[in-house]
Amino acid sequence: MRSSEPGKPSYVARVEAIETDARGSHAKVRVRWYYRPEESIGGRRQFHGAKEVFLSDHFDFQSADTIEGKCKVHSFSSYTKLDSVGNDDFFCRFEYNSATGAFIPDRVAVFCKCEMPYNPDDLMVQCEECSEWFHPSCIETTIEEAKKLDHFYCEECSPQEQDLQNSNSTSKHRDVKVNGKRNLEVTKPKNRQTKRPG
Repeated sequence: MRSSEPGKPSYVARVEAIETDARGSHAKVRVRWYYRPEESIGGRRQFHGAKEVFLSDHFDFQSADTIEGKCKVHSFSSYTKLDSVGNDDFFCRFEYNSATGAFIPDRVAVFCKCEMPYNPDDLMVQCEECSEWFHPSCIETTIEEAKKLDHFYCEECSPQEQDLQNSNSTSKHRDVKVNGKRNLEVTKPKNRQTKRPG
């Protein structure tokens, strides 16, 4: 939906209902807004994808004239399986309470030694031994070097420094593996700093 502020990106909303006046000349739409991470109380965080939106509890009526076009908001799982992402593709993995800043779910699985939730925009490398996923920067390599790996063993699985051998064991993390004991709480920060629970 078109923003009233010039230069601001279009808003994303789900049309819940369409209503017209008695003459049928003026149409209104009842929408449920999606928020971008930077529009939420906690702001954008490192693990938020570029095309991530949150389904909010904020409903509104808008003129049908503000509709610019149709987009697709995918589930997180289906978005990570897309072969290519278009301008009209978004994904949602959280519902968002616009008054309190609370998220549902309030915890998500974390990966890598940095213990961050998965960002589908980031390349990750999987250890062949333990199947854990790692960001190239967290294993002290570049994305370009990571793409050339034939085999990868993390520090825990390869104490002999065999960490980086030529490999093709990289992925856009299509098969998300969840370790239920490792989660990040996704609640609004008390001050605008990002904190992890201890």
